[in-house]
Amino acid sequence: MRTVSLEDLAGSTIPELKIKDDLDVEAWKGTRGYADYSLFLRRLCESVVGYNLPYDSNTTSPINRLLTVLAELSSWVDDIPPLPTPQRFGNLAFRAWGQRLDTETDRLLSTLLEHSPHHATAVAHVKPYLLISFGSFTRMDYGTGHETGFALFLCALALLGFFRDGVTSIQEQERQLVLIVFPAYLRLVWRLQDVYRLEPAGSHGVWGLDDYSFLGYIFGSAQLLDQEDIPPSAILQPLLPDNNLYFMQISRIRAFKSGPFYEHSSQLYSIATSVPNWTKVHNGLIKMYEAEVLGKRVVVQHIPLGGILEWDVTHASSGSVTNVPMVHQRDGSISGTVSTTAPLTSASLAAPSPPPSGTQAPWDRTGSPSAGYSAGVTVPWASTAIPHTLSRPASTIRGETGRSHGVGSRASAKTRIHNLGALSSMPPPAQ
Repeated sequence: MRTVSLEDLAGSTIPELKIKDDLDVEAWKGTRGYADYSLFLRRLCESVVGYNLPYDSNTTSPINRLLTVLAELSSWVDDIPPLPTPQRFGNLAFRAWGQRLDTETDRLLSTLLEHSPHHATAVAHVKPYLLISFGSFTRMDYGTGHETGFALFLCALALLGFFRDGVTSIQEQERQLVLIVFPAYLRLVWRLQDVYRLEPAGSHGVWGLDDYSFLGYIFGSAQLLDQEDIPPSAILQPLLPDNNLYFMQISRIRAFKSGPFYEHSSQLYSIATSVPNWTKVHNGLIKMYEAEVLGKRVVVQHIPLGGILEWDVTHASSGSVTNVPMVHQRDGSISGTVSTTAPLTSASLAAPSPPPSGTQAPWDRTGSPSAGYSAGVTVPWASTAIPHTLSRPASTIRGETGRSHGVGSRASAKTRIHNLGALSSMPPPAQ
């Protein structure tokens, strides 16, 4: 990755909210900041192929300082217990936690970046990303946009050269970010969700991948590339080891949702039963993340841009194109490209397609149970037919919380499970 000079940042604007409409979303996809983040995620994924948790390695000084920050943030939860309020979602004590974050962020980042020259400038440019990494203190919710905020925070630090200690390789630093720092971040936000009962931000209910998170599935699927001993269907086992980020996410879902897995997590179940290998899972998840998180205005409109993550719309409009390879092949090679500086013209932006009213997974070609869902994104496994029994009448879905009620008797539910054609070597999902 390139390195951004702090001297060059001295006269640039502090990151601020840039995305106001769908035209801005399309413009962002052509900026250098978007290209830097896409490349950063690809490098993180490549660094963990074949590695398991826990990762036993001597952590570097930058990584240790990041872990210290996360540990202090977690300790604030003990200092600020939840209030005895009747709300189902959103304990008001979360706002007190957020107020402390706003007050203490300058101190935390000054300590984190104290060895960097011009660290005051660096603090001002990375602070906006850390502030959005733990949820909305107004709505008292948490979702994939906040998770992306933390990933952008790490990306900004990487662009500043924060992880270059002159001793450890960059790939090892990136591996520690995924296998040490990101699990620590997950444990923190899970604690915030549990203690303060944070509502999922923009949940799509049973038809979404996960109520709160996305990157853990991308990183976890990357860990399982280049091996065939563990198929995607392994996640149907009721007990999974905590040696993989994908498995950790699945275990958390099982801990908090009751009922058959195929009902409350139909997209994850579709992946497990219809996608033959982790290469296709990983490539499809990346494309889904780009379309359903980075490409959704309602998500990215809350992300500050500019400064380190450049908002160079004028440069993007000039038509220069830089392609970043994003797709992993089963032999370990990379093919396919993502246009990082796509040409934008007034004609191409004048009449953008209207935003979809819902979300359809890339691997779901049979359509969603309700009208208005988007056509999805074409991915490597899009030609795989999904059993029609996955489609559920809209009446079986209750609310936007990701909970659903089964229909019919237990006997009919078991019949539907067997009709889905689970692998003979795997037992049917626990009822």
